[in-house]
Amino acid sequence: MRDVKLSIIVPAYNEERLIAGTLGCIREALDGRTAEIIVCDNNSTDRTAEIARAAGAEVVFEPVNQIARARNAGAGRASGDWLVFVDADSCPTRALFDEMTAAIGSGRCLAGGSTVAFANPRLDVRAWVALWNALSRAAGWAAGSFIFCEAAAFRESGGFDETLYAAEEIEFSRRMKRLVRRRRMRFVILHRHPLHTSDRKVRLYRPLEHFAFLLRFVATGGRSLRRREACSIWYDGRR
Repeated sequence: MRDVKLSIIVPAYNEERLIAGTLGCIREALDGRTAEIIVCDNNSTDRTAEIARAAGAEVVFEPVNQIARARNAGAGRASGDWLVFVDADSCPTRALFDEMTAAIGSGRCLAGGSTVAFANPRLDVRAWVALWNALSRAAGWAAGSFIFCEAAAFRESGGFDETLYAAEEIEFSRRMKRLVRRRRMRFVILHRHPLHTSDRKVRLYRPLEHFAFLLRFVATGGRSLRRREACSIWYDGRR
């Protein structure tokens, strides 16, 4: 598996506080594997791009502030056999990368994701994370903070849907699973070593703001996901 080249793609919008730490975690997790690290600066107004370059990452620029476009822009620059999308507020471990490369090396896996873990000790947060992880494994939905995919399959699928401002990872998972079934392969959700990711949406946004997002989603039958202003939790820049 060490001869397979990985392209690690990190979409980043105003992540100057966290990007260096994330890139450090990724390099440690790679543990000598053949890889390139690509940071997509998604129209940041801070020092995200400068810090990423200083850390040795290749930086590409996407002027439209949208997570699907940022991931696709990074993938467009990638030269690896497999693409690994890691959010800029997340810290994959060497054990998670070992589990991922074992799945890739099995020859039966075409794409997948990972369960997640927050450091937040609040009972309601822990319950929400447990619920998401159970749903992720049962439905085969990858969390956007960690997705891996064979590069050729990603391009065949068309990448992430750029009409969506949120939940694009779920739409991508569904579409990728159709390709997986046609090829008689597997879409896996890794769970032995969850991805450590930030709980800042819990800390920075009140429950009422989360409820308002869910209410708009239900009331519009999901059409609100196609409007940036309806997905402000992802785009208002709070850090």
